[in-house]
Amino acid sequence: MSGEYVPGLEGVPATRSNISFVDGKNGILEYRGIPIEQLAESSTFLETAFLLIFAHLPIKDELLAFEAEILSHRRVKYRIRDMIKSFPEGGRPMVALQACIAALGLFYPISRDMSKEEYAYNSTIRLLSKVPTMVATFHQMRLGNDPIPPRDDLGHAGNFLYMLTGREPDPRAARIFDVCLMLHAEHTVNASTFSALVTASTLADPYTVITSAAGTLSGPLHGGANEEVIRMLKDIGTIERVRPYIEERLARKERIMGVGHRVYKVKDPRAKILQNLAQELFDRFGHSRLYDIALEVERVCDELLGHRGIYPNVDFYSGLVYEKLGIPSDLFTPVFAISRVAGWLAHWHEQLTDNRIFRPSQVYTGTRQVEYTPLSLRSYA
Repeated sequence: MSGEYVPGLEGVPATRSNISFVDGKNGILEYRGIPIEQLAESSTFLETAFLLIFAHLPIKDELLAFEAEILSHRRVKYRIRDMIKSFPEGGRPMVALQACIAALGLFYPISRDMSKEEYAYNSTIRLLSKVPTMVATFHQMRLGNDPIPPRDDLGHAGNFLYMLTGREPDPRAARIFDVCLMLHAEHTVNASTFSALVTASTLADPYTVITSAAGTLSGPLHGGANEEVIRMLKDIGTIERVRPYIEERLARKERIMGVGHRVYKVKDPRAKILQNLAQELFDRFGHSRLYDIALEVERVCDELLGHRGIYPNVDFYSGLVYEKLGIPSDLFTPVFAISRVAGWLAHWHEQLTDNRIFRPSQVYTGTRQVEYTPLSLRSYA
């Protein structure tokens, strides 16, 4: 079968979905039809995860039960902790996380007396609850410390910050981080979500599905952009150097990290929310010179690139927020995974409702009908 080749499948519909909606021309992002701005204002990450995965806002009893399940499954088995202890201190955190997620499938296989619905629900709970713990455990152990056990009196976001830093976070800081998790939870069929869909279509177990997605996220063309933004702002160093830095990169046709998006032709709605969160965070807990530099980068890029529809995306301000919260820059992508596991799971659930294995075609560009040459007659050309 032949057809038109579209590099990267850009713009080619790969699935039908009612999970999230994006209008890049008007800067709209909705989860199950609810604008992201409303969720950021009024919801929580766990409620938003429930909405994404189970396709409705939970009533009070549903949400309390869901939160209680998440809380009760935060701890990880000692053999997983032992596995993490054996990882090299300088290992890449996303590789460590991918290995840990895959290992969960060894400990929680589907049993014969369990229904598919029960297994799907239990797997969802375990992944949402244990991924943050595994990220924090790896970080503590690479520092030579024992992992910090989760605290049952802290919410999802606050507990992660506590396990990561050893300090109970200010409630407002925890809330800001919770909003960050909501903003990164889902964004239609990006590379990692497509990877999850392809793996799910083979009826692989959910731990393998999320492992596949995490592996895709680890690539520098997908995850890690907010880490690069922080590096860029530090390289610039001062407000006065912003314009020459931007002009030099544009002259060399190089990207400005955190600016521009394949979908949005206006400022990413998540970037608007994150900018407000960053401002609040710095006003409340101390100023950051990097934020001043970021504002100037946005101003100069708006002047030089705005006419081309190139504006800040979600990564532009998120790294500034994470750094202020005490999250090391090489954990920015694992934190993305902590959030996006909700979206990946939502797409896994949706794929299974009307599953068909992905089997795309290709456009063959090689030679044909080539005669085999015996080994004794071969030589370098």
